Amino acid sequence: MANRTPTLRQRRLGAELRRMREQAGFGGSHLAQLLGVTAALVTQMENGKSAVSPERLREIAEACMCLNEPLIDALAEMAGDREPGWWDEYRGLLAAAPIDVAEIEGHARRLRSFTIGFVPGLLQTASYATAVFAKGYTPLSDQELDRRVNFRLRRQQLVRAGETPYSALVHEAALRIQYGGPAILRGQLESLIKDSELPGVSLQVVPFDTADFPGPSENLAFAEGPVPELDTVQADSSHGSHIFDSPAQLAGYRAIFRRIEAVALPESESRDYIRSIVEEMNDTYA
Repeated sequence: MANRTPTLRQRRLGAELRRMREQAGFGGSHLAQLLGVTAALVTQMENGKSAVSPERLREIAEACMCLNEPLIDALAEMAGDREPGWWDEYRGLLAAAPIDVAEIEGHARRLRSFTIGFVPGLLQTASYATAVFAKGYTPLSDQELDRRVNFRLRRQQLVRAGETPYSALVHEAALRIQYGGPAILRGQLESLIKDSELPGVSLQVVPFDTADFPGPSENLAFAEGPVPELDTVQADSSHGSHIFDSPAQLAGYRAIFRRIEAVALPESESRDYIRSIVEEMNDTYA
């Protein structure tokens, strides 16, 4: 069965099949001969444009002499998962990037993030999120603005409900940029303190005066899969959203997160730090 517009998850499954084939040292035509299919079908499966059943997945793994059973089982489960996610309701209404992010989060076993330009999207208040979107490069209609904010708030449900453990690393810069003005920021910081005490939520602040800060300039999200090979990194930059999932890329970003965690304040001190910023704002904008 053909996938007219492959989802991110379908493309990732195809990418893993391609990696499996390449690790075996096979070309697409050779694998096609082993499977008794056309080379075109192998290409379509690897591009996420042709559905792959769990049985076909295991047949490919056997042909490629893959012995990584946990990975094979996780890929077979991915191949068999055909249930649409809530984010599919927004296809055609929003750009692909936020839908891809929601899809990654929806299937993650654990989430981590590092933000330097704004409070993490998964912990933003409605007022703060509205102010962030309103400051984008392209002016948005009221309808589009409401749609993006509502989508962001729906993404938060899995974290607020404790369904997926979430660790947020937040640079002090994100805690001081006043999107929408001091009142909105103050409300956001007070909400952040409360959210940091939710079950399954961890919040750590990286202060300005931190020595030897690792220095990534982009906002990062790290989604852990059922096995390490299926982890995913999403990075925001001025050029858009980027997805990274190769073994080398994942290893590099794991190291970046370890370095940031090593210099961030502990959770209790982070809450106190945010409270001190709120108190400072109260004195300044009384």
